[in-house]
Amino acid sequence: MAGRSDESRHGVALTNLDDPLFDGADAPKRALVDYLDAVSDRILPELRGRPLSVIRVHRGQEAFMQKNVPKHAPDFVRTVRFWAETSQRNVDYALCEDEQTLIWFGNQRAVEYHPALVLAERPDRATYLVLDLDPPAGGAAFVQAARAALLVREVLDQVGLPGFVKTSGAKGVHVFVPVDRDTSLEDAAAATRAIAERAAKLDPSLATTAFMKEDREGKVFVDATRVGGATVVAAYSPRVRPGATVSFPVSWDALETCSPADFTILTVPERLGEAGPWLDPDTAGPEIPEDLLEEGRGIAPGRVQAMHEGKRRKRAREKGS
Repeated sequence: MAGRSDESRHGVALTNLDDPLFDGADAPKRALVDYLDAVSDRILPELRGRPLSVIRVHRGQEAFMQKNVPKHAPDFVRTVRFWAETSQRNVDYALCEDEQTLIWFGNQRAVEYHPALVLAERPDRATYLVLDLDPPAGGAAFVQAARAALLVREVLDQVGLPGFVKTSGAKGVHVFVPVDRDTSLEDAAAATRAIAERAAKLDPSLATTAFMKEDREGKVFVDATRVGGATVVAAYSPRVRPGATVSFPVSWDALETCSPADFTILTVPERLGEAGPWLDPDTAGPEIPEDLLEEGRGIAPGRVQAMHEGKRRKRAREKGS
């Protein structure tokens, strides 16, 4: 059959390697498989032990997120089952812990890898905090996100917590903060909110924690909602973005001068030596300072604030009419 292949890698039969990966990728499916093979020692530690969701792209179709492992998955793909409140059903997530499983996902056209922020064996405990710097649209979006990330770093320095930074692979920046492995999800959420609020207050003209887009006024959104059952794209994961960019760790010093377009599935294998310091997924971080936790407990989650504000505005509109 045209387009098929008799190649295999790590015990996985590979197919249609020369087909385009997705519109705008400027690379074939082969490039994705080659990339995952080349960076397996970097990305597998990010995925190991964590329920995994992936974003796949079928030929000529829109990308979609897959949480449930398909029934046709081979026996070597390990899974873990969790109850999903939103869909009211059990979901069998993959545990991607070896090259064979990783390459199988690549052959399934899984481009993006979104591990859970918790370990499957301890879903009630956090392993790190994540601050997602989401800039407004515009030509200088990434530079704005980078500058907002530096505000987060300033807060982390003040409270004595380590921070590591990577490009999101899109227009934003992710800051990861390893914490003590006994940290509850509630405490992780509180600390993340407090860090976000402190960062936004350092430069209110640049950053905001406003959950509602219409309230951000062209500022970078310091998103503190990535906690608990949330996922974040893994370091070294490709993205379904023009050029098949990669979420890449960078040094704090290089953050303002790099560009997301610098890091793609075609360029990263030759640039691994340029990667900035990154957290060890197997090493716990420090305990969160109590004053940061207390501050965060007094801040309502962004979605709750938005809900109350939405109701208030609705009442005001009804009263005005």
